[in-house]
This record gives sequence, structure tokens and C-alpha cells, in this order.
Amino acid sequence: MAAETDVVIIGGGHNGLVCAFYLASAGLKVTVLERQNVVGGAAVTEEFHPGFRNSVASYTVSLLNPRIIADMDLHGHGLRIVERRAANFLPLTDRDYLVTGPGRTKAEVAKFSAKDAERLDDYGRRLDDVVDVLRTFLLKTPPNVVSGGVFAALPQLVEAWKSGRELAKADMTVRRDLLALFSQSAGDWLDGWFESDPIKAAFGFDSIVGNYASPYTPGSAYVLLHHVFGEVNGKKGAWGHAIGGMGAITQAMLKACAARGVNVRTGVEVAEVLLAGGRATGVVTGGGEVVRARAVASNLNPKLLFSKLVDPGALSADFSERMARYRCGSGTFRMNVALSELPRFTCLPETGDHMTAGIIIAPSLGYMERAYTDARARGWSKAPIVEMLIPSTLDDSLAPKGAHVASLFCQHVAPQLPDGRSWDSARETVADLMIETVNAHAPNFKAAVVGRQILSPLDLERRFGLVGGDIFHGVLALDQMFSARPVLGHGDYRAPIPGLYMCGSGTHPGGGVTGAPGHNAAREIIKDLK
Repeated sequence: MAAETDVVIIGGGHNGLVCAFYLASAGLKVTVLERQNVVGGAAVTEEFHPGFRNSVASYTVSLLNPRIIADMDLHGHGLRIVERRAANFLPLTDRDYLVTGPGRTKAEVAKFSAKDAERLDDYGRRLDDVVDVLRTFLLKTPPNVVSGGVFAALPQLVEAWKSGRELAKADMTVRRDLLALFSQSAGDWLDGWFESDPIKAAFGFDSIVGNYASPYTPGSAYVLLHHVFGEVNGKKGAWGHAIGGMGAITQAMLKACAARGVNVRTGVEVAEVLLAGGRATGVVTGGGEVVRARAVASNLNPKLLFSKLVDPGALSADFSERMARYRCGSGTFRMNVALSELPRFTCLPETGDHMTAGIIIAPSLGYMERAYTDARARGWSKAPIVEMLIPSTLDDSLAPKGAHVASLFCQHVAPQLPDGRSWDSARETVADLMIETVNAHAPNFKAAVVGRQILSPLDLERRFGLVGGDIFHGVLALDQMFSARPVLGHGDYRAPIPGLYMCGSGTHPGGGVTGAPGHNAAREIIKDLK
């Protein structure tokens, strides 16, 4: 039996829900098909140990675009975001530490370098100026590179001209900084600004989040930049926590979609994109149901879409080759732990604002570089990078009274282990290593762990479709960004097959819980259907 709709969306992750909301708001009939039994993709909350709930994969809020929050009235649908009381806490030695955040970073950095403390304001201003320019492009469709004559290219030339005008407004300092941040390594960028290891580590951590690379890998400076686009409750660059976990975001989005009449179906896996007459005309589910539609939008990693769901005969050889080479793979190993008590760090044992921060175990850029080279050689680093958040310090709904939950976001591990080994045989060993890494700085931590949830890169791929554990749906590199994301010639959310669109993080502006790809793709679909 065939169902009919205007647009069928493959995948009910946050971008799929955002896309559905805008399409339905334009009067289109929309169906979302999600293979899991709950919407949200990687932005979900679940009980992972009796009485303990946490964000399963994505775990912190900043990049979610404020216009999307307002348009979907997410706060009206129950979303509440609170700020961390400190930004980051880096335990360095048994005595030394760095705590960053509004009103405290300069004094903290001065403990290690008075010169660096004085440079902080200039660094922040320069970075903000660059980010302000790039923010203007987040909710815009990149100019698309097309084949054909001048008439085919004219609309895209107009868009390129508009983009050029935006950049022309920036002064020369901003343009030079843009060039540096898109081409340099984060290490080179930060070494040019600061002399002390702790502040370079605090800023440089953003360059390897979800990025299987050294902070001295060219292009890693852009990954750093990508992580400072966001804001929380109107405060630019801030990070926060969604009360109830990341699932609270996608549940609010689900309510917004329901209010617009979107048909959201869970537990329905799509097996094939249906093609007829050279265009996408719907999907076939794993159960054999046909859902016909005027357009199909995919929230999947593009590599999965074109390798698993689309008849390869409908794609050009060159496009198929490019998608086969599309690079995916984060160095990410994700854990959630249930704790009987808060960790007590040797360098700062009392409780305080630092317990609400991102707790980063990586004292220098050199430490991060060694972790990467070690992982490439062995499969995982002997001294890994761990960022730990304890969201229950801000949200008592996540754990029993007196107990806590912690998110461990661990780098670096190899997306695929060398010598053909499987992550299924290594996950417990590596999980033990991550616990020991934290315990070396907080000696009560290991004993306080009463339950744990482990997601290796393979687990992340199986459960969430994150190929190679890639949290961004594709490496954020110059050849996979803006008009070239995922492939040059299809940066405008339109696939090579008419009627087929891409609305996930494998499109501009890339990964993170932003909602921007879903927003932008919906605009293009509406143009074509209306």
C-alpha cells in the first residue's frame, strides 16, 4: 500500500525535525521516518543505569541557532537551557589548574603568564570579528558550482557576488585572520598568540573535538573556529546544558512539528529511495511499504545515503567516486557514567563552579599531538584526551539525590583499528583506560563509578549512522566545506537526482547540534516545490 505526502524525510534527527518544521510551516504535507523508536538521532536522553539518565551521544549546547529556537518556539515547547558557571577546568598537575569563564580567565591565565593574560582581550576581539562575519553565512545556501553555459551559471554567480559583498565589508585584519584560520593549524595560530601551555590547551582542545587530527594539522584552526559560532541565552560563545539532557531539545522540536501537522513515524527504517523517470518519487521501508512523495530529503550521512539507499546506476561515475572518497571519522570514544559521588580533583578538591565546566584532561598542545600519533600507531592513545561534563551539577533530574552522572567525551581513538581488529573486542579495555585517566587526577573517581555506557566509534556508527564515529557527518576540511560540502556541484542541498535533497550535517555549515542544515535545505525544497 502506498502512502502519499509532499516531502518524506529520511531520519528524525534534529536537522530532519527542523527541516520538517519549516516545510510544514510553508503549507507542505510532511512525513518523517525514523528507524529508532525515539526521534532525535544523536541528540537523545535515556536511562543508561537504573535511576541515572543522560544525553547519550551529543551532550552540550551552544551551536543551536537562535533564529531556529525562536521560529520553532522551543522554549514555549518546554526547552530550558542553563549556562555553565565556569567554561572549562583543566587539571594540570597535582597542584596546578586553569579555570576559564567570564570574569575569571584573565586572572587564571596570569598565574602562568602575565603576557598571555594581557593578550586575551585582543585575541577574543579578533576571533569575535571573524566569527561575526561567518555567522552571516550559517543560514544561507552556499553558491553552487554548476556545469553548463552562462544562463545556468548566472543565478549562482549572483549568489557568489552576494557572498563576496559580505566579505568585502570586513576590514583587512579580519580578512587576514580568516585566511589564517581556514588554512593554518590551531597550534600555529595559538603559538602566534600565547606562550603558556595551559591557555593554548584550553583553546586548542576545540580544534580536535570530533577531529581525528593533531592540533598541528593544517586546517585544524577552522575546527576551533567552528566551535565558537554558538551562544546560549543571547551570550555569544557560551556553552550550556539543556535541562533533561539533549533529548529535551529534540522532544521540543517534535512538539513544534506536531503543532504544524508533521507526521512523524518512529521504528520505521528506510531501505531504498524510490526512483522513477530519473527523479526521486518516494521511499521504500524495510517492511516493504512505499511512501510516495514529490520530494525526498535525507538527514543521513551522505556516504550512507548514496552507498546504501540510492541505485548506483542513477549516479555518475565521477560523483560515486567522490562520495567513496568522502572522508568520515572522528577520534571519538563516548561514555556515560553513573557516579555515587562527585569526583574530587587533587589540584582543586572542593566542589565549586569548576564542577559545572567542561573538565579537560589534556594539559598542552604537545599532549594532544602525542595522543593523535599514538592512536594512529596503536589504535588508541596511551595518554588519551578526555573532556568530562557532570550535568547533574546543573540538573538534578538526571540522577538520584546525592548521586551524579558524567559525560566522557574521549579523544583520540582510531575510527578503524589497525590490523583488522574490531572495536567490539577493544571497547571494555579502552573504557577502563578512560576511567583510569580521570582517576589519575581525581583519585576517588574509579570507585565512585556504579554504572557505565560505552560507545566506541563502531557503536556510534551502528546506532546513530555516524560513519567512522564521525560526529560531524564528514570531516570539516577545506575540500568538504561550504560549496564543496559534501561534493562540489551539490553544495545547495540538492542531490544529483532531481527531487532528492540532503538536510543533514553532511551539508553546509557542517556538524554539531545547529539546525542550520535542516533550515537551509527546507528553504531550497520550498523554492522548488512552490
